[in-house]
Amino acid sequence: MRDLVRRLDPVLGALAAFSAAIVVWFLAGPGGATTSWAVQTCLDLLIAAFSWRLARASAGHRHARRFWRAVFITGLLCAIGDGYETVLAVLGRSGHQPSPIQTGFVVLGMLTAMITMLFHPLGGTGRQRLRLWLDAATVLAAVIVFLWYFVLAEVVTRGNRTDLVGAVATSAVMLLITVGLLKLLLSGTAPFGRGPGIVASIGVAGTAIAASTVTLLTGTDDPGVIYVSQLVPCLLMPVGMRYQELQMRRRAAVTGPTERRRASRLPYVAVAAVQLLLVAALVDHGSDLQIWGVAIGAVAITALVLSRQSAAFTDNERLLTEIDRSREWFRSLVQHSSDVTLVVGAGGRVDFATPAVQKVLGIDAGDLDGTTLADRIHPDDRPALRELMQRLAGRPGTEGDAEVRVQHTDGSYRWLQVVGVDLTGNPSVNAIVFNAHDVTEARALHDELRHQATHDALTGLANRSLLEQRLSAATADQVSVLLIDLDGFKPVNDRHGHHAGDRVLVAVAERLETWTAESGLAVRLGGDEFAVLLPGTGATDAADRAEHIALAVAEPIRLPDGQQVRVGASIGVATGAPGEGARLLRDADAAMYRRKALRRESPLARVR
Repeated sequence: MRDLVRRLDPVLGALAAFSAAIVVWFLAGPGGATTSWAVQTCLDLLIAAFSWRLARASAGHRHARRFWRAVFITGLLCAIGDGYETVLAVLGRSGHQPSPIQTGFVVLGMLTAMITMLFHPLGGTGRQRLRLWLDAATVLAAVIVFLWYFVLAEVVTRGNRTDLVGAVATSAVMLLITVGLLKLLLSGTAPFGRGPGIVASIGVAGTAIAASTVTLLTGTDDPGVIYVSQLVPCLLMPVGMRYQELQMRRRAAVTGPTERRRASRLPYVAVAAVQLLLVAALVDHGSDLQIWGVAIGAVAITALVLSRQSAAFTDNERLLTEIDRSREWFRSLVQHSSDVTLVVGAGGRVDFATPAVQKVLGIDAGDLDGTTLADRIHPDDRPALRELMQRLAGRPGTEGDAEVRVQHTDGSYRWLQVVGVDLTGNPSVNAIVFNAHDVTEARALHDELRHQATHDALTGLANRSLLEQRLSAATADQVSVLLIDLDGFKPVNDRHGHHAGDRVLVAVAERLETWTAESGLAVRLGGDEFAVLLPGTGATDAADRAEHIALAVAEPIRLPDGQQVRVGASIGVATGAPGEGARLLRDADAAMYRRKALRRESPLARVR
């Protein structure tokens, strides 16, 4: 409300000036019944106009628009009834009591608003609704007390049946309207804000009890005072509507998290109001010191309890605000993080995934919930994931990591560096938490550099470094090494050029790979020297394989210009234990040179 005052809204200023004019007009004497009915009709039209504007501003909110349309209809019906009574007053036909036509239109309008409020959707579930109805019952009980004191008690005492029926009907309508307003104010689904709702609710309540309250408190029956006490509360309703309109504009212009709905103080205000009414009743009707002592004690205790509860409300709201800020801070970090966080529950089921999974894997975080993590892991990496989870389960609370491939929505796999911690022992989590970072590009670069370090750039075969590694890591009982040197390669280079020589080397590499066992390894040692590693192969099988390779190498090779060339292969074979890699290479090299010498002596000889 202070924002509205600072902005000096012209409409609110005009309503305030109109209120002041009404007070002066009626208290100074010129006002009367005719003016009162005319002013009341104008206020009804104002209510209809403001509610129509709010209905239009609530487009897209079905229930809110329906509510404001009902208020619009209520304003029009009340304007018709009060306008009819204004005409009667101008013609001098208006009596002390409103006419049945005016009463009928007003009651019909009130019923329209009341039914709409009663059928407005109720928010919350379970215990939230229980608290809502308990709060509503507290406020309703206070309203009943006030209605009894100001409206019903005196009528019941007089015993006039006609007045009693009217008072009961008025009280019943007010109670139903109160129930509807309480439902909207307390449920959190109201089509208006808390401030505008309180202002308008005070206006509705004032139309029923303001006149009686003023008469009771002042002891006067001056018609001007009565008219003012009846009209000023009616002015609060368009004020509340304008307040709501400005609040809607402000919220539409402000982006950011919505404000948490505060706990309602209405039940405590109702309790305090009944306590004050009790004191006022004792002052009005008198009592002895014993009753006064009990009453003062009850009021003091109630005030202390309400003060304590109010302090507890303030502390709770501050804590909830801090929690909301922490959640918003955490949510902002999670939403803008490039790393994926997964909470994996029993059976490897994904219970939660951060929005970064959309950037990394192309899948919406909500679609990943409830799925099994292993289903998206590359089959070759699932053992690594199981091993990681077993390792984490063996040491709860400690971290473990692994690199696994996870399937993208486009069918490809992304390498993720996964760091996990087992928090199943924490009842607040009861799951394994994984933080995953996309390392696909880094892994690709690493693999490329590693391939370059262990493979020949021209032929793509393994190089000497990888051959030595495989020899050291071999687990078979015996291994065979074939050392190959090309015969007649230098004349090809000299006659056709180095590009032709490169084509010959590539063709030889392809033929070596064809005749290398699946567990074997074809190697280019450098220049025109090659090698083949055959784990688990004996000397006889290795010599047979060498014969086939020599025949394959001797096949014609077509050059890029269409010419064909031939080269031969001198192959040395050595067989031994895996740990004798250096000796095997020496023996194979020696056997290869013996074979080369033999080929010079007998060109038909290839391998022995």
